[in-house]
Amino acid sequence: MKNYKNHFLALLSTLLCISCTDVVDVDVQTAPTRLVIEASLDWEKGTQGNEQTIDLSASTEFFSSGNAPIITGAIIQVTDLNTGDLFDFVDQGNGSYYTDEFIPAVGHRYQLEVIYEDETYIAEETLFAVPDLTVVGQSKEDGFSEDDLEVNMTLIDPEEEGNSYFFKFWKRGDLLPDFEEFDDEFVNGNKVDWFYEIGEDDDTDEKEAFQPGDTVDISFYAISPAYLKYMRILINQIGGMGLFESIPVSVKGNCINLTNADNYAHGYFRVTQVVKTSYTFE
Repeated sequence: MKNYKNHFLALLSTLLCISCTDVVDVDVQTAPTRLVIEASLDWEKGTQGNEQTIDLSASTEFFSSGNAPIITGAIIQVTDLNTGDLFDFVDQGNGSYYTDEFIPAVGHRYQLEVIYEDETYIAEETLFAVPDLTVVGQSKEDGFSEDDLEVNMTLIDPEEEGNSYFFKFWKRGDLLPDFEEFDDEFVNGNKVDWFYEIGEDDDTDEKEAFQPGDTVDISFYAISPAYLKYMRILINQIGGMGLFESIPVSVKGNCINLTNADNYAHGYFRVTQVVKTSYTFE
């Protein structure tokens, strides 16, 4: 039976190779070009947080290999709704808009306004306090593999319910970071032990575990519950896309077009406090 099976598989492979020589044209759905707003006002704990940048670009097709077109000529302003303070972001001529006068304040709510091509986009976010993050070292105890190194961290969640967080882990030398998110539904007011171990590649089922000498940069953000939901959708799409899966649908952020609701923008306006650190494996 084994020999017959091998012959059958070889014949099937040959037929498949022959049948796949024809070029197949696939009609891919197109979408209207939209404004993309990258407005992440991240205040690193222990700094003034006054220097902030917002980037504008135009959306491109899913399979496009070129850079996204930059957007200039927009008017961007952020308002502290608690104090009425206005912060103007100045066009740098390269798709970036900059200010060095922003004033972050925990608990304050901020409104973004972008005016572009006679249309007005707005979004609102609240700034939450981030707990201190302590990197306690490395081990092989908490991860999914007892043979692989992981970095171990701790934090103390505040007693207030409804706190939301996300991590960005970036191994130096890697092209992209990893993201992890959670809320305090089951850990409210308690000490939280966290670890990060490099996961398997979904496409190859292979991974390159941390080795002595590797450095990972860690960013830990306090975020709004609304942004947590947005991040969960994005992370699921990034991590769950396989060869034969559907192309992810566009994820709407919190930027609303007041002039023309159908012409919504991509991207998200967030205001966060963040702790940044790094760890080098021994």
